[in-house]
Amino acid sequence: MKPSLPIPEPIRNNVPGSWAHDTITRRLADIVRGVLAENELEPEAIASLEQLIAEIPEGEIRPLYDRTDWNHYITPFLGQNWLNVPYFFAETYFYRRILEAIGYFVDEEFDPFADRKRQGLITTREAIRQLCRQVNEALAQPSAEVLAPLLLADLWGNRADLSLFAADLAEAKTMVDGGRERLLVDETPAVLDYLLDPSGFGTHSTTITDSKPEGSERRIDFIMDNAGFELVCDLALAAYLLGSETAGTIHLHLKAHPTFVSDATKLDVAQTIPFLLSDGGSEVESLAAQLKGWWDSGRLQLHDHPFWTSPLPMWEMPEDLGDELARSYLIIAKGDANYRRLLGDRQWPFTTPFAAIVNYMPAPLLALRALKSELAAGLTEEQIAWLNGEDGQWLVNGRWGVIQFQRGQHGRVPTAMNENL
Repeated sequence: MKPSLPIPEPIRNNVPGSWAHDTITRRLADIVRGVLAENELEPEAIASLEQLIAEIPEGEIRPLYDRTDWNHYITPFLGQNWLNVPYFFAETYFYRRILEAIGYFVDEEFDPFADRKRQGLITTREAIRQLCRQVNEALAQPSAEVLAPLLLADLWGNRADLSLFAADLAEAKTMVDGGRERLLVDETPAVLDYLLDPSGFGTHSTTITDSKPEGSERRIDFIMDNAGFELVCDLALAAYLLGSETAGTIHLHLKAHPTFVSDATKLDVAQTIPFLLSDGGSEVESLAAQLKGWWDSGRLQLHDHPFWTSPLPMWEMPEDLGDELARSYLIIAKGDANYRRLLGDRQWPFTTPFAAIVNYMPAPLLALRALKSELAAGLTEEQIAWLNGEDGQWLVNGRWGVIQFQRGQHGRVPTAMNENL
């Protein structure tokens, strides 16, 4: 359950000019100010949040006082300041500190980011209608040709990260229509071969009805990222996979509590489906009704293992979660934070083969990621040089993406790379 390569040092926050340094020294305080502005909080909570702002970045990492279930993660870093600990730990600890400050586990479990998530749905309503229309048309004639753009739309839905970008209609439409030309790695053909061809080695079949008859028995797992528009994109892809019988069941792995501003919880799913059902447009409502039916019947299942809110790399997932994911025909990891967890948020050379890092996963893996942090894998030296000259912020601005597939011990490892650059 570890990468087959030597594991490099974690990304840390103490390099001026880096994205991690900017996050710790500037962005985190802005996120707390947003929580203060968007919620009616008790004086004690306000004081605790203001203290959190004052503490970052030079203050010391301290234990949590509301519950002890997280403190064993904190122990190795006690007394260090925010700049010297690993970046992934600092971010997950920061969001856990927000919940401590507002008394989330002590008094009333309310989501301090709920308003942003709700606005992320309201402001993208037209794009949601466009996406649902696309899915309904695809279900009328399922094929590889319609599945590929749905994977792409689900990837670019990750642009709707409310900790970085304000989701609006224009941006959402760009996500739905997201171009393949901005993919740095595109292993879509290998994914389609695996999903739609009986052997997984040949050319994918023309229609889903011509592919594996056991598709209706397959389990596909989504490791979820953001609520709002991205969650709708995930549900749309899930609806296609279920409606076309490419999957028999879909399992959504969600956060056990609010974190990373817009990360999706079970409650977000429970609120999003009724939002879609009340749209007033037949395309959206019909797809939402199918989703609700699959949820009621057990074909769409929700999970919220506490690992997903931990600061641990993916290769340290507990045994019970690993056993659960091992039942999957395909794991779809969504977004940048999950990609960081897959790579352990380590300083891998960007040319390191993705499959060589994630071959510890218990089932075949598809990563759909828009780049929003300073790590990458599976790129070429030529791509990196071109990107450094073309876009100085290519690692963090969300304009570039990857579709990467690791089939693992079940068969060949695809290495197809996008040649557009």
